[in-house]
Amino acid sequence: MTAAHDIEDIRVVAPDGVEIAVRDHGGAGMPLLLLHGAGRNLVDWELVAPLLAAGHRVVAMDLRGHGKSGGGDGPWTFEGAVADVAAVLEGCGIPDAVVVGHSLGGMVAARCLEELDRTPGAVNLDGHGMGRPEQYVGLDRGYVEQRLAEARAFADAAMGRPLPEGGLDGVLAYNAAMAEKLGISRELLEAGVRRGAARNAEGEVYLRPERVAGLGMQEAMAGIDLFGLYRRVRRPLLIARALRPNPSTPGMPWVDELMAAYVKGLHAELDELARSEAWVEVAGVDATHAMVLERPREVADLVADFVRRVGAGERGAPPQRG
Repeated sequence: MTAAHDIEDIRVVAPDGVEIAVRDHGGAGMPLLLLHGAGRNLVDWELVAPLLAAGHRVVAMDLRGHGKSGGGDGPWTFEGAVADVAAVLEGCGIPDAVVVGHSLGGMVAARCLEELDRTPGAVNLDGHGMGRPEQYVGLDRGYVEQRLAEARAFADAAMGRPLPEGGLDGVLAYNAAMAEKLGISRELLEAGVRRGAARNAEGEVYLRPERVAGLGMQEAMAGIDLFGLYRRVRRPLLIARALRPNPSTPGMPWVDELMAAYVKGLHAELDELARSEAWVEVAGVDATHAMVLERPREVADLVADFVRRVGAGERGAPPQRG
């Protein structure tokens, strides 16, 4: 079997002329398009994609401003991301693909379900954003708003900025430590970081997305009403949630408290959504947010079972669960 990192990328041109990098993993059967998370790229699918390709045609893409795709110097919106997805689906001859996304990619997948007529189903793997202040159970709203503003300001300040001298080595060392802690492939994390690293006109190294696209992406994620979207969809949607907490964030001890409160509220809302919306089902994955790297077999099996039921069902009716 050819390793995913040995597969040569292809290019698809988006409606505005931006080139989108695509990796075709081959396979036959109901097609799938795989979308990665914010600040990541298609390398994240290297373990899951071959498992899915055993029964499906599998394609992955770098979102605009990420990896080897263009568009980092322009605005980033969900509408633009969906248009890029549509161009890739058409360019690869798979307009009826189920769109599967992780994190930010999961949000884009859900938008595709609402906006692309031929998308038969979508999977959102732990793509929830930071949520609304009222989702943080047991914490004062003002406190939550303050902390979220601090986190947003920290992310905005660093977005697309050149790394200090030796900074890339520091990023790689951090990822190596995270890989060991989570029991995932250090080489795979490093490959993802290197694919997302670029140099500016002065030769300084930075991590994509570029500042313009990255700030737009942050704004888009902050503004999306995911639960409103979930209640509008009339085609099958699978939402997978991580069942284990993320590792602690060094230097930000309040993050653990904030995330625990958020997860409690999020899971309650997801449970209610699964009870009330026939088109939506919710599943858990025994992993942290990095589930596609930690539990590739579990993720692949979850996706494949959902896609099987989508394919077996009649268009216009929710899939049979179980």
